Amino acid sequence: MARHFRGRARSALIRALPAALIVFLSITAPADGLRVGAAAVVITPPLGTPLSGYYEPRGSTGVLDDIYCKALVIEQGGTKVAVVACDLLTLPRPTVVAARQLIEQQTRIPGTQVMISATHQHTGPVVARESARDQLDGGAGEAGRRYTAGLPALIARGVAEADEKLTPARASAALGREERLSFNRRFWMRDGSLSWNPRKQNPDIVRPAGPIDPEVGVLYFDTPQGVPLAAFVNFAMHPDTTGGTKVSADYPGVLARLLADYKGAGMMTLFANGACGNINHRDVNWPDRQSSPEEARRIGTALAGAVLRTWPRLRPVSPGALKVRSEIVRLPLPPVTADDLARAREVVARVGDPRTTFMEKVKAFQVLDVVAQAGRPFEVEVQVITLGDQLAWVSLPGEVFVELGLAIKQASPYAQTMIVELANGSVGYIPNRAAYAEGNYEVVSARCAEGSGEMLVEAALRLLR
Repeated sequence: MARHFRGRARSALIRALPAALIVFLSITAPADGLRVGAAAVVITPPLGTPLSGYYEPRGSTGVLDDIYCKALVIEQGGTKVAVVACDLLTLPRPTVVAARQLIEQQTRIPGTQVMISATHQHTGPVVARESARDQLDGGAGEAGRRYTAGLPALIARGVAEADEKLTPARASAALGREERLSFNRRFWMRDGSLSWNPRKQNPDIVRPAGPIDPEVGVLYFDTPQGVPLAAFVNFAMHPDTTGGTKVSADYPGVLARLLADYKGAGMMTLFANGACGNINHRDVNWPDRQSSPEEARRIGTALAGAVLRTWPRLRPVSPGALKVRSEIVRLPLPPVTADDLARAREVVARVGDPRTTFMEKVKAFQVLDVVAQAGRPFEVEVQVITLGDQLAWVSLPGEVFVELGLAIKQASPYAQTMIVELANGSVGYIPNRAAYAEGNYEVVSARCAEGSGEMLVEAALRLLR
């Protein structure tokens, strides 16, 4: 492994545990008989379906490349788990719950042993998320509701097909690095302010306000005879490179096609985004425009290169138990005043007016969603899947700041810990505590209060240990 096994010294993050935990599941299976199945189901929407990703309505005008629900079923010692990734911006909790119920009915894999995530590309259909924004971007319309209603069955079909394909398998893993593709999109400026996605080559930029996570997690499954089955790739960077109004899987789709060129068309690549709430591909020192299908191909090709450079370092994963644990965490709400609510309603009433600013819309919809909670905290799920004593997947329910993902990796007792954001539901942006004082877009948009991200880190580490 590229990283040595970390010790089990307790982190300060978990010295104080809350008195009440809700743990869905705790399973330990004997380590024998690894089997794996993989399947991909097309989830490309009909022409004209509203697209997600921006604060304006967009209808799809064509298809650059199909989008998929990709499912990986892993069985070890009689325990099965399913890891699913959909080429979508986000997956609301009700969609995940409905899909898990169908998966249980069709495969007998317990829903609590299924991890369902979104890649977060911005050229896919709207999935209605019971948010005030549904009315703006088409999620509340007939086409958006129809697509949303049909999605759980497509996800369940992917898992069922993967389950039917279970075959004896070997697992190998490695950690690579790619340090030149991703950038922290928050910057300190010369006047002491914090800017979000500032103008390229702006002379007032001083430095990035935070780090990136350059780690590229690679997990590969093949048969004992060496027939490729599937690859799992984990990297932290917003897939918002394609742009336009044509459906596309963005750079994860390019990555999958290139790895299939290398290993054969029968190999499926499942991409899971790491903690990238404040990370994108935009290089402020490079003047070129970075939003086009060509840019998606450049990014996907470069990431495929990082994976392929890592390939010779793949090493067998030691046999071990397959375990699943999950916990419900109650995230507090940010403060909202009566004036905030009045202002939000006024902004939404004129949202189509070109004089309405982007940040006005961001704040208005954040306020309306928080008020709709009627004081109830957001109940979100953190889930951990581990294979032996080397590999761990950690699901987090939103667009998580990179600092939080790095904190989990740093303290994890597993040599390869893969953060899967926007998994098993989403509450939008989840900044780290320090970012709340800095402000700007992600903080203004955040539906959860300061400290929520650290609560998720603590829950993940409890489950990992």
